[in-house]
Amino acid sequence: MRRLVWNVLDESDREAALARPVQAHAAGLPDAVRRIVAEVRRHGDEALLRFTASYDRCALERLDVAPAEFDEAEAALDPALKEAIREAAGRIEAFHRAAAPQAVSVETAPGVRVEGVLRPIGRAGLYVPAGSAPLPSTALMLGVPARIAGCREVVLCSPARPDGRCDPAVLYAARVVGVHRVFKLGGAQAIAAMAYGTASLPRCDKLFGPGNAWVTEAKVQVSIDPQGAAIDMPAGPSEVLVVADAQADPTFVAADLLSQAEHGPDSQVLLVSPSGALLDAVAAEVERQCAALPRSGIAREALAHSRLIEVDSLEQALEVSNRYAPEHLILQVVEPRHWLARVESAGSVFLGAWTPESVGDYASGSNHVLPTYGYARSHSGVSVASFQKRISVQELSPEGLRAIGPCTATLAAAEQLEAHRRAVTLRLAALDAEASVA
Repeated sequence: MRRLVWNVLDESDREAALARPVQAHAAGLPDAVRRIVAEVRRHGDEALLRFTASYDRCALERLDVAPAEFDEAEAALDPALKEAIREAAGRIEAFHRAAAPQAVSVETAPGVRVEGVLRPIGRAGLYVPAGSAPLPSTALMLGVPARIAGCREVVLCSPARPDGRCDPAVLYAARVVGVHRVFKLGGAQAIAAMAYGTASLPRCDKLFGPGNAWVTEAKVQVSIDPQGAAIDMPAGPSEVLVVADAQADPTFVAADLLSQAEHGPDSQVLLVSPSGALLDAVAAEVERQCAALPRSGIAREALAHSRLIEVDSLEQALEVSNRYAPEHLILQVVEPRHWLARVESAGSVFLGAWTPESVGDYASGSNHVLPTYGYARSHSGVSVASFQKRISVQELSPEGLRAIGPCTATLAAAEQLEAHRRAVTLRLAALDAEASVA
């Protein structure tokens, strides 16, 4: 990890210090993804089978997961893992039900009723990565809020293994949360298939889930095509920023950094601290812990574009964090809740020494599908609201129109929209006529 002192950097160096690695090395990616999307749209299932053979190194006879495969996956799993999946699903459901949007009905003036009613996304498409490591937890994070929202159909895509099967834990998690159909597809081709539909895959209204740079680029491309699909957010490679003070435990901090670095070579981790001694201690501890990790090679690639940043104060550390807008923000400081008010942009925040980021990934009940690449400045993590639409409704009585009609007519006239104004004034005149007859 490269060591930097924030206050000796000029503006261009600061930009470089906080640059995401995928963004810096994405030349040619959009065109490559565009070609994959076009192939899927043109050739449908044939293209999907071809890409699966090429990228996942398996020849499939069918793209969907057969019912018997779910049963076999459940039978093959360790009972302790199945119990952990069910336990985590329960906590995710408890939080997401409590945080779910509610319908509203307000009388904004006498006789004027305005409502917000909720309707689920019709067909949701979920993407669950399974590149260097399968992620059954992502099936929980996406499937639980989709079920609470009431989506008519939930489709899930996850890459096949070389044996032509999906990871059994992913299949079991999908069954636990009530996913309707699962397909053995990964990468940009899976996103294209869910966005446009094929003979085997139904076209989805909105796509959800994290992925690598290819998946993220495909999501962005289909979301800007009127014939494509909406997306939850541009969620890409994982990242974490840790703000730590001199009292933080270097062992804990190093473990949190490595927990994200092991996700993939394009992940990024940053430690920001006013304590040079802590930065040095964490650097040594990262090296010690990394050597013992099964995925140490992957972690080291991520660490190569990660940063240790020395700042003057915790106030400045939070300024750096808000500028970076991390997917995960860990506050390893004394009285972490005191600093929460300073957090302006982050996907998810973890307070204190006893709150590792890992609990958010799996079992605390929050969601781990979060904005990356700095999109936390404008996006939120996945929630029940992500799977719903809020439709506004208004109903006026004659008294209500009398109450707000003049205001409406005045504003319409100011905007020189005469038909708008007359739609109100004609009704007001009719009411006046009725009143005079009575």
